[in-house]
Amino acid sequence: MNKKRLFIRSAIAVAVAASSTSAFAAGFQLNAQSATGIGRAFAGDAVIADNAAVMARNPAAMALFDENAFSIGFESITTMIEVKDASYCGTICNATPEQFRNPVDVQDTDYVGGTSIAPNIHLIMPINEKFAVGFNAYSNFGTKTEFSDDYAASEYGGLTDVMSFNLGIAGSYRLNDQWSFGAGVDVIYGQGTMKRTASDKVMLVGGQDLLNVDGADGIAVGFNVGTVYELDENNRFGFSYRYSPEFEAKDDKGQTITLPLPDIAEFSGFHKIEDTKFAVHYSVQYIGWGAFDQIGFDNLQDSVLKGAYNKPYEWQDGWHYSIGGTYYLNNNWTLRTGYMYDTSAQDELTSISVPDSDRQWLSAGVTYHIDQKSSIDFGITYLMGDEVSVSEETAIEGVGTLSSVTATTQANAILMGLQYSRSF
Repeated sequence: MNKKRLFIRSAIAVAVAASSTSAFAAGFQLNAQSATGIGRAFAGDAVIADNAAVMARNPAAMALFDENAFSIGFESITTMIEVKDASYCGTICNATPEQFRNPVDVQDTDYVGGTSIAPNIHLIMPINEKFAVGFNAYSNFGTKTEFSDDYAASEYGGLTDVMSFNLGIAGSYRLNDQWSFGAGVDVIYGQGTMKRTASDKVMLVGGQDLLNVDGADGIAVGFNVGTVYELDENNRFGFSYRYSPEFEAKDDKGQTITLPLPDIAEFSGFHKIEDTKFAVHYSVQYIGWGAFDQIGFDNLQDSVLKGAYNKPYEWQDGWHYSIGGTYYLNNNWTLRTGYMYDTSAQDELTSISVPDSDRQWLSAGVTYHIDQKSSIDFGITYLMGDEVSVSEETAIEGVGTLSSVTATTQANAILMGLQYSRSF
């Protein structure tokens, strides 16, 4: 093979992969800390403090507990992703022979998501009237999409399956009757698989693996801080900030993926209406997806991409706006509901393998109090995403368009959570 052909082959492989790889978190912040939060669209979750799971949103809220508190549970996340009206064009769309020229209508697919289970556990232990410590473990980020092996635009589909798990330790300090402060350290473990294969309509590399990173994992360290201000026993506000580090994962072959995770800031309020059984609560959350500019790949052994390569994403910062209500029916039952508007992390660059959009959350939940010390929570959310018109292409300067795809995507999800809590 002459040097010119080798250069073109390598350039094609890099450019095709550049337009087809999938982000780990993909704008999908799991919010998998508690079933209670799921039942109210996480409205007020940085300050309500109705069980130990609050420490995952705001370490300062541990100061609101005067006895040990324990919570354990899990969340199921089922994503329903539809890709329709897709049209795919293979290597150099005005090229010959004809098999590489004509656009191909791609079959619609209505289930490239999946179901994942995210467990969580939290423990808060007051030391005295001023200090408390806590420990927890839960999942904060994750996404999964899987296209069939015969999907025509295979370099734009493939498999993406990623989950992060957060192990935390935190402490709180009560300054006075109004102000409390807290801080914690997060050890983040992540694991994921990313596979892409070039379509047979891509010249020179058709049918070959562009990426095949399987079971990559790694550990990173972050931190969180927060504060709570109490007007009185029925009205309080909370603010928290979480720093998330750049994350590096490596598989058994030494192939690595490097990506930045977003910082998160949240403001919450809780107000129980005097002489009633009703409370209203709300949150505004900022997610720093603007830091997610690219994913870096290195030591790519199991693909036609050798060495290092960076995939641009250029996401924008996201926001969550949520409001909810809680009704304290009687000593046995507490009912809750909530609504969230969640803005997309993707801006000009979009993807069929990781569809993202503005989303709306409709949530409901219930607590059954077994006795004064223990309770069971159930929450469910239906998440509705907007339809998005996607246009992706792969191009090399001086060569032209190598492949492209257009489609309409929509991503919906169902979140369900079950949790047991106890104070002692």
